[in-house]
Amino acid sequence: MQNLFSGIYKNKTVLITGHTGFKGSWLCFWLKQMGANVIGYSLDAPTTPNHFELLNLDIISIKGDIKNFEHLNTIFQTYKPDIVFHLAAQSLVKYSYDNPIETYETNVIGTLKVFEACKNANTKCIVNITSDKAYENKEWIWGYKETDSLGGYDPYSSSKSCSDILTNSYRNSFFNPKDYKKRHNTLIASCRAGNVIGGGDWAKDRLMSDIMLSISQNKKVEIRNPNATRPWQHVLEPLSGYLYIGQKLFEEKVEFSEAWNFGPNNESNITVKDVLKNVKKYWDKLDYEINLNSEFHEANLLKIDSTKANTILKWNNVWDKSKSIEKTVNWYKNFYENNKVLTSEDLMNYILDAKEKGVSWIKN
Repeated sequence: MQNLFSGIYKNKTVLITGHTGFKGSWLCFWLKQMGANVIGYSLDAPTTPNHFELLNLDIISIKGDIKNFEHLNTIFQTYKPDIVFHLAAQSLVKYSYDNPIETYETNVIGTLKVFEACKNANTKCIVNITSDKAYENKEWIWGYKETDSLGGYDPYSSSKSCSDILTNSYRNSFFNPKDYKKRHNTLIASCRAGNVIGGGDWAKDRLMSDIMLSISQNKKVEIRNPNATRPWQHVLEPLSGYLYIGQKLFEEKVEFSEAWNFGPNNESNITVKDVLKNVKKYWDKLDYEINLNSEFHEANLLKIDSTKANTILKWNNVWDKSKSIEKTVNWYKNFYENNKVLTSEDLMNYILDAKEKGVSWIKN
């Protein structure tokens, strides 16, 4: 495990903002398995139950708000992280309609303060996690590339677009690759993923977590937009991309200090209705009802193009949509029926499948 990503993470100090969240907790677990010294900075875990607490990880976990610059800066000065993965965010579309000020303050001003703390601590590598929803959605049938326009209809999507624009501004103004090792020692990248699924997500108004919770309570799950198409992928897929970018930045490869998409293959862009059919295969207790009277706007068609990562980074998906849904459903099924957490097993199986496919981050 410690030889993955050229062994770059062993004994490195890695700070993760938002480590108590869904993606953050999986990233903490993977980094810990690779021998990293993990520092987590986050608010309390957002749900009960929550994946982070179930893992009971031996890391330094600090309660803090990224909007509190004095505290944030003190933590960065204390631990001087080698690599920062910035995941802390208000990440729910529906919530952003009800709480737009909080959404922008966290996702834009909070990100600004993280970048300032990194600058003050002379952090070597910054990987900012934004979203596929940062693109200006034109309901195209093809995927969005890193060169396409950013935008955002709802407050959440717009705030993530702002975060990406902010990343580019800091790259130009303070962390310019042309000035690397001359005026500064920092490389920064932003990463955009598709709709991420996997065990341990209990956030409200996310399709898979709503489905799993409803099944566990023997209730019907309410489906808002059955024909909406999304790029579904297991959480380990984009995490492998984030970790790979972190490796390249740590190796001082300035050409990777850019924006990157880490989405699934085209065959994984399926409708909500098809997701329900797949879930039913693995947990037949699923029951649902359609409610088309949603009060807020959601994109109908959305997918991202990962050709850049496939071609330049040689990054590729390991699990297809069927495997991703199967692993996700089985995680929750084991949790609710057997009180068992399959995170470690899922990660090991993912790595074994990655080795079999010969993906690049395994080999180098």
